[in-house]
Order: sequence, then structure tokens, then C-alpha cells
Amino acid sequence: MEAVLVFLGLMGMGYGLWGSSRLRSPYDSLAALLALAGLVVALGGTVALAVPGFFAGGFSAALEGVPAFTIWVEKKGPAFTLSSLAFVFGAVVGSFLNVCIVRLPNDESIVSPPSHCPACKALIPFYDNIPLLSYINLGGRCRFCGVTFSPRYFFVELLTAALAVILFIRFGFSFVFFVNFIFVAALVVITFIDLDVRIVPDLISLPGIGLGLLASVAGWLFSLDRLSVLPSPLSSLIGILVGGGFLLLVAWAYEFFTGVEGMGGGDVKLLAMIGAFLGWPSIPVALFFASLVGSVVGLAFMVTKGVGGKYALPFAPFLCLGAVFHLFFGSQLARFYLPAG
Repeated sequence: MEAVLVFLGLMGMGYGLWGSSRLRSPYDSLAALLALAGLVVALGGTVALAVPGFFAGGFSAALEGVPAFTIWVEKKGPAFTLSSLAFVFGAVVGSFLNVCIVRLPNDESIVSPPSHCPACKALIPFYDNIPLLSYINLGGRCRFCGVTFSPRYFFVELLTAALAVILFIRFGFSFVFFVNFIFVAALVVITFIDLDVRIVPDLISLPGIGLGLLASVAGWLFSLDRLSVLPSPLSSLIGILVGGGFLLLVAWAYEFFTGVEGMGGGDVKLLAMIGAFLGWPSIPVALFFASLVGSVVGLAFMVTKGVGGKYALPFAPFLCLGAVFHLFFGSQLARFYLPAG
């Protein structure tokens, strides 16, 4: 049955993409919707085929899958449908994140005006605004003026969809899932804004600090964190103070001894937000991972681009990578370095 779903899904997706690329309104909207439905069915069938080996194998073990949830998946089997829904949900949110990435640095509203081409200002119709599929359908171009859109739009939607599926596999559809999805979505926005304009927006990091602390309090008061993944309120508060305070101290010391500002205040607030969502143990992990990867990338830039040691790389993307690394693998590291007994 699962193989049939894969076949039918791929056929529907192929026909939908072909039709939406050759036909024009009103047929293209129907073809695009058919392609989206085909994608959901094909993804669902693919995951269903992989369920027994997938959840019993190394990936779920690496993500510490909950045994009861794993057994439910293997015996009942509907997780492929839920994984597909998580993928679609993540892609839709990723489309919104693209709006935030473009508009927040310019102090523009993320609500109005509706999605439009940055070149010709034409409003994008709903059938050209379907996550992932519309980009493929139009070849990454505006339907009206033909200007090329950045591949980043497609990548952000795909990245957010993939993160949603991974979080679903790890936590199921739960309070913990939504808390951590909000967290990683904020990290995606911060990463690409910092890569674009070297700014970590306070509009994301400052509310994120409060939200992370509030989530830990809610999980603790109402027993919403059945997986014991969210930090305790105390750990979250210490994470805020240690995360923000440590980077602030480093920034002051670097500027004092060199006379050059080496780290912006945005990175300080970002690490405080990471501490709020993940607790104080995430701070050394995120910092070590960010410093290690940042050093490798910096050296690669110096060798390949011929830039000098004064070239400043944005640090926030590496901190975000470190935070995601800790989210999925922090507990394994803790058990490895601090074994029980």
C-alpha cells in the first residue's frame, strides 16, 4: 500500500508540475494544488516505507526517540501522514520566515502589503505563493516581469520543513514540539538576516528571551514537558544570565585590549535567548561548536578568498548552528562526558 502511495503521489506531483508550467490561469492553480497534494502523498508513502527501519535504527536513537511513541508508530503506522503534515506545516511557516528575513531589517510591516515582487511590485497571486512548488513552477522568476528570485526563498522553506519533520520525529505533536519549532524558526530568521546585513534583530531575540523563560515555567507548572526536555525555570534563568553575561564580558575585554569592537550586542542577546530556551548547559556547547565551525570557515575564507585576519565573519549563524546541535545532541554529549555512576 505504501509503495502505491509513493507511485500515485509522484505521478500526481509530476503531472501537477507539468500542468502548472504549461497551462495558465485558471488551470495553473488547480495543477499547483494537485502537485502539492502529490508531494504530501509521495512523502507520506516514502516515510511509511521507511518506518520500521527508520524508527528502530540509528537516526531515532541519535534523536532519543521516545520508546512509547516509537512503538505506536511501528504498530499503528499513521506517522507517515503526520510527518507529511509536519513537512507542509514547516514549509508554510518557512514562506512566512522569508517575509520576515526581507522586511524586518528595513523596519517594514510583515503583514502589509501582501507578498509582491520586489522589482515590479506586482502582487503575487495565491497560486504563485504555494511554498516550494511555486518556486519550481515558475523557475524562480516573477510571473509578470521575469526577474529572478533568490534561491534562498526555496532553501528557507525546505530547511524549515525539514526541521519541522525532525522535531516531529523527536517529540511528536506536543507542547515541546511547538516550543522548539518556534525556537528554531527564530534561529532561521536571525541566521539569514545576520548573513545579509550583519544585524541580529532585537525584535526576535528580546521577545525570544521572555518566551523561552515563559515556556520553561509553563512546562514546569502544568507538567507539559512529559519528555523532560525543556529546561527548568531556574536553568532557563541561569542560561539567560550566563549566556548574555559571558559574551558581554568577552566583548568588553576584546574591545578594551584591542580598541576594536569584536562582537555586537546582538550576539549577546542571541546567546541569552539560546540559554532561555535550552537552559544553561547549552551555553558552553553552543559557544564551543560556534567557535570551532567559525574558525574553520574563517580559515577557509582566508585561504580561498585571500582576505586578511581582520575580516569579520557574522557570528550569529554559528551560534544558531551550535544551539541546534545542542537541541538534538546535547544530552548525548552530557552522558558521554559525565557518565552515570
